[in-house]
Amino acid sequence: MSTAVEAGPRLVHTRAEVREQVAAWRAAGERVALVPTMGYLHEGHMSLVDRAREMADRVAMSVFVNPLQFAPTDDLDRYPRDLGRDLEMAAARGVDLVFAPDPREMYPRGTPQVLVEPGPLAARMEGAIRPGHFRGVLTVVAKLFGLFRPDVAVFGQKDYQQAALIRRMSVDLDMGVWVEVAPIVRDPDGLAMSSRNVYLSPDERRLALALSRGLRRGRDLFAAGERDAVALRAALRGALGTAGVQAEYAEAVDPDTLEPVAAAAPGTVLLVAARVGSTRLIDNEVLSG
Repeated sequence: MSTAVEAGPRLVHTRAEVREQVAAWRAAGERVALVPTMGYLHEGHMSLVDRAREMADRVAMSVFVNPLQFAPTDDLDRYPRDLGRDLEMAAARGVDLVFAPDPREMYPRGTPQVLVEPGPLAARMEGAIRPGHFRGVLTVVAKLFGLFRPDVAVFGQKDYQQAALIRRMSVDLDMGVWVEVAPIVRDPDGLAMSSRNVYLSPDERRLALALSRGLRRGRDLFAAGERDAVALRAALRGALGTAGVQAEYAEAVDPDTLEPVAAAAPGTVLLVAARVGSTRLIDNEVLSG
């Protein structure tokens, strides 16, 4: 069997191969970390790999564009894919195993009859705009947790609501997986890294900077002593409006319940979503003291 150091990660396409490899690692007494992705990797994904490497002996990555989390009007067919490039990036960061299944491998009987219901944490923001999205996310993550039985799984802060739901699922359903949330990685201009950024034209990319600019404005107001959540949300929306970008939502929420807050405090999360051209972008900022 090849290793990441010698010849890059082992590429597997079946659940049986995953179980065989993980069993070998477990027999050797090794801790296993999982980095679930939809591929088309960027430096943000690689930061998750780096964090996983710090926490475990072996790092596995899944590359799977999960159809369950896309609505009929979403960009499933358009979502960028480049497995060869993904493997090169994974090899450069020392990933041990890449699981890249076909949808028929993940869902051999078609859409599962039993799905993971996300509950009230998914009622607002992304869940309200994309009905059924988090049901698909939690279902595929639950399947991946069942396949890999990892000690730790690493997700990115950019998808804050998603990470909060996955962490709660692992706790509430006693899955025994530590869910680690790694910080957002940004391009030099401040735009949060996302596989969907490839859709942006140069002009749209300049407009998209309004998201991070608005979050910085909210952060700076909080640092200067502003605690009124209405004022922080207004600053966030104002930055988008000045750029001519319409926010789908701009919220200040409790980090655990994701409910809106009246007064911000250290740990409060500012979240924003907007469409720039045909591309939907999300971003957030966790306020600190």
